[in-house]
Amino acid sequence: MNESFKKLFKKSIKKNIKLGSIIKGKIIKIKNNIVIIDAGLKSESYIPIEQFKNSEGITNIKKNDIVELSIDKIAGEWGETILSRDKAKKYETWNIIKKSYKNSLIIKGTINGKVKGGLTVDIEGIKAFLPGSLIDIKQIKNTSNLQGKKLEFKIIKLDEKKNNIVLSRKAVILSENNQERKKLLKNIKKGAILEGTVKNLTDYGAFIDLGIIDGLLHITDISWKRIKHPKEIIKIGDKIKTKIIKFDKKKTRVSLGLKQLTKDPWDKIDKKYPPKTKIKGKITNLTDYGCFIEIKEGIEGLVHISEMDWKNKNINPFKIFKIGDITEAIILNIDKKKRRISLGIKQCKINPWIEFIKKHKKGDIITGIIKSITNFGIFLKINNNIDGLIYLSDLSWLKINEKEIKNKYKKGNKIKASIIQIDSNKERVSLSVKKLQEDPLKKYIKFKEKNKLIKTKVTKINEKNIYIISKDGIEGYIKIDKEKNKKIIKNIKVGDKLKNKIIDIDIKKRIINLNIYINKKNIKKINKKQCFSTMIEAFKKAKINK
Repeated sequence: MNESFKKLFKKSIKKNIKLGSIIKGKIIKIKNNIVIIDAGLKSESYIPIEQFKNSEGITNIKKNDIVELSIDKIAGEWGETILSRDKAKKYETWNIIKKSYKNSLIIKGTINGKVKGGLTVDIEGIKAFLPGSLIDIKQIKNTSNLQGKKLEFKIIKLDEKKNNIVLSRKAVILSENNQERKKLLKNIKKGAILEGTVKNLTDYGAFIDLGIIDGLLHITDISWKRIKHPKEIIKIGDKIKTKIIKFDKKKTRVSLGLKQLTKDPWDKIDKKYPPKTKIKGKITNLTDYGCFIEIKEGIEGLVHISEMDWKNKNINPFKIFKIGDITEAIILNIDKKKRRISLGIKQCKINPWIEFIKKHKKGDIITGIIKSITNFGIFLKINNNIDGLIYLSDLSWLKINEKEIKNKYKKGNKIKASIIQIDSNKERVSLSVKKLQEDPLKKYIKFKEKNKLIKTKVTKINEKNIYIISKDGIEGYIKIDKEKNKKIIKNIKVGDKLKNKIIDIDIKKRIINLNIYINKKNIKKINKKQCFSTMIEAFKKAKINK
């Protein structure tokens, strides 16, 4: 074997014995950091062991290994030929680099420095340049964590004469991503379960890195229960399993669901919690219009402010409850389609309206305390839980102005009133003060028949009517003819005292239809030629009677 090897060396040397030639040699001994090589030359060659170390500083050679060497110098000072393992390695590396560039193959190198515009890469002793824009598919501001790492690259530019090599790590990532992406997209279908890493959180959801492609996990698909922000359930960096609920192949968009991996708590919820079921739960949220109570994991119900208290319809939830409070409530309604549950807190207490109806009826006279006075009526506190309303029109049979109301009624005063209506559904009690007295109109009608004369005072005049009021406070009006009575209208003004004849009484509208009574004095005062025919007839009758 040794003889044939020596012959082989001699033949090789005769053909290639010149500076820079690459020849093969056999390691015959490793001694004191020196490697002794037999290359079939006149003498053995001595090469420092450092030249046999790889890029990681490891020496993987042993006796009898065949290695390639470069002829560095022929016939040295002592007549020996000097060989170099370093130059041979560079030659080998250049061959690999040229082959990789020609065939678009991936090559490995170690990032070992930072220069303007990018990084330097060591490819088995040969320096290459990696531009900053080609480090990754996304922009990387801090490259310190890449220093010393052995990575894969593609050669995008090569000039051996100028020793210029330009690399791209981005091209490798894109190539890998494209293949993995194609493989992943084939497996993506609605209902599939994939594992990914939480990449980013927003107010409306989370982006999950599925490897090559990102999916959106909407906030409503994170949990069955109501949450304000995804961070309540997940955080960036978490590895989670999600279910594909929608996939758009054209736009390559993936919609994910986390809650879909667990049983829907809304299934059979209406059977488990039928109406009027009493529950106990924790208040999870407060709003101006009510509060949310957690009935069970993932299920919440709303208590509207109108269902919090029998008495106060405009209750402020923030003044009564705080988040985390435990309270009782009654199931009022469940809408499975809309996933809504209506709850009531006041229903857990005795309904004061039922008690009130049992004790009171229409027409009963009650005593209450004036709670407040508004521009439409007076609120009366009947008992601790019930308020009644007296509209202004129910304070008096006669007209009453704001000043009179303020003088007569004060907050805190006790007054009596009659119940005119009880509406338990709308939780309202309508009261009346005037019903405690006889209707003066009815009394008036007893003594004032049709065609009777009454004394009145003008309160208002328009184109159609003259409005009057009697000394008893009874209101009436006189219809006038614009064409026939222009001068009459001009001569009558607000405040004038007139005598009127009753034509008709409208009990429902509580108003009297009148006519002007004209005697001799009135005719002279107004105008003898300008009178109603009915007025003249009334005058004639009055004259005959006299």
